[in-house]
Amino acid sequence: MHHPSPAPVDSLPSSSVVPLIVGVAGGSGSGKSTVVRRIMDSLGPDQAVVLDHDRYYRDRNDLRLEERAALNYDHPDALETALMVQHLQALRAGTPVQVPRYDFARHARLLETDTITPRRAIIVEGILVFTDAALRALMDLKVFVDTDADTLFIRRLERDVAHRGRTMASVIDQYQSTVKPMHLEFVEPSKRYADVIVPVGGHNHVAVDLLLTLLRSVATS
Repeated sequence: MHHPSPAPVDSLPSSSVVPLIVGVAGGSGSGKSTVVRRIMDSLGPDQAVVLDHDRYYRDRNDLRLEERAALNYDHPDALETALMVQHLQALRAGTPVQVPRYDFARHARLLETDTITPRRAIIVEGILVFTDAALRALMDLKVFVDTDADTLFIRRLERDVAHRGRTMASVIDQYQSTVKPMHLEFVEPSKRYADVIVPVGGHNHVAVDLLLTLLRSVATS
């Protein structure tokens, strides 16, 4: 694990302060969002910002909805990771970026974007953020949130039905056809790149509190 040398900090990086980039990976439903929320609550929005890999799903508006729904969204090729790398490089240099928005119900990228401005800590979240070498190379700390398979499925089912406009049948079909196979092929093996593994998901308060102590000492030093 490496991190920038301690330096005086403002809410936005200056030319002498390089942002700390923290990758948070794990299976869909592992509790990544819980860990990220704890980080944000601890550091505050003036010191940290989240860059979600899910925003970078490729724009396939050239396909009909039925065709888009049939795509494998759990393979690394489904994401425009090179654009995320460019955005992280810009943020690290102190430049704001225009981050895509994605409509999960329509499986389509929206025309609108969101402006993300640099902060002292940049949290990169997603199930596949450790699978890309160029993206990993930008991270100062890599955290993998580990949870058993049954819990992963139940949480994904609840989330996709409640918040992403999916039916139960479509979630189950997607899980069996792509989510589980891709998890075993890409997500689980990427755990070997982690500097820190948080077992039992995001509600492991001891592990998360230790992580927060480390991040506060670095991000506010």
